[in-house]
Amino acid sequence: MEDFKLKLSKPLCVFDLETTGLKLGSDRVIEIAIVKVFSDGHTEELYHRINPGMPIPPESTAVHHIHDEDVALEPTFKEYAPVVLKFIGNSDLAGFNSNKFDVPMLVEEFLRVGVPFEMKGRRMIDVQNIFHKMEPRNLAAAVRFYLGRELEGAHAAINDTRATYEILKAQVQRYQGVPYKDKEGRQTCPVENNVDALADFSCVHKTADLAGFILYDEKGQEVFGFGKYKGMRVSDILAKEPSYYDWVQKSDFPLYTKQVLTDIRLRTKFSTLF
Repeated sequence: MEDFKLKLSKPLCVFDLETTGLKLGSDRVIEIAIVKVFSDGHTEELYHRINPGMPIPPESTAVHHIHDEDVALEPTFKEYAPVVLKFIGNSDLAGFNSNKFDVPMLVEEFLRVGVPFEMKGRRMIDVQNIFHKMEPRNLAAAVRFYLGRELEGAHAAINDTRATYEILKAQVQRYQGVPYKDKEGRQTCPVENNVDALADFSCVHKTADLAGFILYDEKGQEVFGFGKYKGMRVSDILAKEPSYYDWVQKSDFPLYTKQVLTDIRLRTKFSTLF
């Protein structure tokens, strides 16, 4: 496995976050670890703890073992954001449950401190989704299954990140050419040593806003994924009930969700002028 290389057209940043909790709109990052993989197979690592500017709940500390005093003298995300932004550059992103949590949380933190982080053009590989589709288990079981060892130091971001990168390589080696049958009964061999294929297969739901509040329908149109208008096209609802936009903007939704909703609103208004 050491000689195996992912086929990359640009760097791939495999990363993991430890946070104060799981709410995108209110919780904060307290630890970030990134393994940046280059096309020739060599890697660079970035690791740092972050002062969240808020108390770490005991139930979160029980998981990652990071206490308030451990991060009291660390930089805030606003102070450390330029370092993270420069390190990631134009890389694609990968992680374990990253499509659902780590990527939206990272984007939320950048938006919160006013630092642009462009998502267009980035492919996202979620190692957990590939794992759950092919071998439904958790990270510790994935290490045991794919790497033949136990996961040491679980919930320390750098240990989880290194393990996730090793698992991704093992998945590609194991599943290239292996048939997979989807819910409609169609059989393909979707796992390839190709970032486009891996990103596509690891995606469970195609979302417009990362957090899953705004989805795409079968025609590629944005629809609400929650609430009384679930499944209905966003542009139709915003035209019929403009106050719904105001309600979302004032509520505790992720900033990126609000930004996507604003983009749809502006696009809809612009299209009606012609």
